Amino acid sequence: MAVARDRRPSLLRRAGLRDGGTDVDSIRIAEAMDYLRHRGRATLHDRLHQVHLALGLAVQAGLAAALAWIVSHHLLGNPQPVFAPISAVGTLAASVGQRLRRTVELIAGVAVGVFLGDGLIYFLGTGGWQLGLVVTSAILLTTFFGASVAVVIQAAATAVLIVTLSPSTEDLELPRFVDAFVGGGVALLVTAILLPLNPLRVINRAARPALDLLSGQLDVCAEALRDRDRAAAQRALDRLRENKQELATFTEAIEGAKETSTLSPARWHRRSELTHYAEAADPIDRAMRNSGTLIRRSVTMIEDDEPVPEPMPDAVAHLAEAVRLLRHEFAVGAEPEQARERSLRAVSEAGRAYAQGVGFSGSVVIAQVRTTASDLMVASGIEQEEANRLVRQAFGEQDRSDGSPAEQDVAPKPPTAPPLG
Repeated sequence: MAVARDRRPSLLRRAGLRDGGTDVDSIRIAEAMDYLRHRGRATLHDRLHQVHLALGLAVQAGLAAALAWIVSHHLLGNPQPVFAPISAVGTLAASVGQRLRRTVELIAGVAVGVFLGDGLIYFLGTGGWQLGLVVTSAILLTTFFGASVAVVIQAAATAVLIVTLSPSTEDLELPRFVDAFVGGGVALLVTAILLPLNPLRVINRAARPALDLLSGQLDVCAEALRDRDRAAAQRALDRLRENKQELATFTEAIEGAKETSTLSPARWHRRSELTHYAEAADPIDRAMRNSGTLIRRSVTMIEDDEPVPEPMPDAVAHLAEAVRLLRHEFAVGAEPEQARERSLRAVSEAGRAYAQGVGFSGSVVIAQVRTTASDLMVASGIEQEEANRLVRQAFGEQDRSDGSPAEQDVAPKPPTAPPLG
């Protein structure tokens, strides 16, 4: 029987003769490896940044756990002070920005768990099915009264401890209450007095990833428009869609900083400086979403081969620079005047692009430049109505392509496809 010949080309033949002998496969593999190396460095950088963000909280939690154990063991005479350090760490680690409320919830959950555990043990005794009934009752009762997740968890956990440890450990209920008070109180003491974090530093560290992500992808979009690179624009869109973690970290940091400036006498003088950040969270979130629409329409615009006037990529690049300036001016505590000026410059360039002529998707991109600029103006501390007026003014009267000034009655009108800022 004849043996079938391998019809696949040899490695040498496959490596060779495309594009006049250029090794296309090697080029593609090299590009992929460069991407993977860059991705690895970026991932390591992100992880180190997360560790940097968590460093202050980790030190606070360690100090609070140690102090809670010392207070419960040496001052109150508890031979096994397990619950006090657990309560301290739980208050700090699971409730950034809401530690005072979570301390109250911790104690309330313990009270419900003790009440149900003791009550059911008295009537039903101890055992497996009694434990299941206690946990079910604790969850249903706290849920019925509209308690938070923290109260529900503490009630169920305390009920479990009461049912399982009561047969071998007498008088468990009072130490559990005391430990809840000690742990929560020590956590608040560490946060407010002993080791209060600098609220502005915390916010600056948390804001940097979100704002750098936004400015970086706007820069990529601007270059993609200049080069009509649909793949680059799509990558920018995909990356910007992964912004939930950055925004959540930013929002949580704002809440934590507000709490610190409220509880800690050493940080009271920072309250006014936190106002900018606290009021900027919502408009920055809107700027993220509107920029996503801008980039998505840029992808469509390139796909449909619509005209890309020269000022349009410049408008998007100015938006990216406005975001960077906003982050910098917030970080140094300066009035964000440069960010406002650059936002209006982006709108002005968008008006010039619109005057030169754009297609449907292009008009949406122009509109989203206006809307995002308005969001950034509001984030900088300008009232919404005033930001809208300034955006309309910056967009309105533009130079004609031949260099002659446009008349007021023929100035380009704002595109009406999407809602405008």
